[in-house]
Amino acid sequence: MGLGNWVVYCARDGRGLVAAFWWGLFWWEAATEPPNSQTAAAYWWELWWGGSRGRAIKRFMVRELFPFVFLVLRGTKFLIMERKKVLITGATAGFGRAIAIKFAEHHYDVIITGRREERLAELEDLIRETYEVDVLSLCFDVRDRKAVVAAFDAIPHSWKGIDILINNAGLAVGLATIQEGDIDDWEVMIDTNMKGLLYVSRAVMPGMVERKAGHIINIGSVAGKETYGKGNVYCATKFAVDALTKSMRIDLLPHNIRVSSICPGLAETEFSLVRFKGDAERAKVPYQNIDALTAEDVAETVYFVASRPAHVCINDVVIMPTAQANTHDIVKKN
Repeated sequence: MGLGNWVVYCARDGRGLVAAFWWGLFWWEAATEPPNSQTAAAYWWELWWGGSRGRAIKRFMVRELFPFVFLVLRGTKFLIMERKKVLITGATAGFGRAIAIKFAEHHYDVIITGRREERLAELEDLIRETYEVDVLSLCFDVRDRKAVVAAFDAIPHSWKGIDILINNAGLAVGLATIQEGDIDDWEVMIDTNMKGLLYVSRAVMPGMVERKAGHIINIGSVAGKETYGKGNVYCATKFAVDALTKSMRIDLLPHNIRVSSICPGLAETEFSLVRFKGDAERAKVPYQNIDALTAEDVAETVYFVASRPAHVCINDVVIMPTAQANTHDIVKKN
């Protein structure tokens, strides 16, 4: 943190002004000579530690100065307190972007990944300037196994100790009956939602196993709990995420690694825009006359799950709008 940022801290927190006043008073009095009848040590002890002034100073140090100094140093390299690292896939929009911001708010260093380099750069700048945490951007497509391996091989050593992995990258493409489905759409969903999750997890898990610590949070869906018409392959991929989460939990249990899943219902993000291949008017229809979940709702839930004490693992969370009971029953406003 530079001098300018330190001044901002002081200006934002009234304790900075109080601290400046007390320290200024101390150095002004320190420049004066003690009375001849007292030694310098006795004079300063009485002045700054004994009597009513001493009690006031001690209260100030405990209640005001020490907390203020901690606030200042917390954002600097001077406070030796390594921040936890969280990696979020699919961080350029929707849930992923909101999750990255939420963890940055709570002083995590974040690794953000995605296919859209410009959006990654914008998010990286936003997080650095707003939250003063470290950010590492990795631009790759989770469907590309070689690109995933290369990206993780190139991560600087200081970033390799990933504490939390959030497998968020996922999508739905198309909405058709199984007999009329587009096989190219099926391939994209299978490669992203299933294989992409596996590629990234395989790159991160060995480090967690070695450290005997870590948390993997897979973003599933209510579509992985029950199917719906024309959801066929998308539902199948999210059922796979549900099964993988349970299996990962069993396999990683001896290594003290937590595994959780968050399964949102109807949420207004770019999800439908992607599903309907850019048809903005059609993408609006599912969210009309309903208070759908927001990306921030999901991000808060993810952070809650991740921030439980180390001995607590929330295995599975299903989160829906109040107006939704399942994949079929949704009450819309008149």
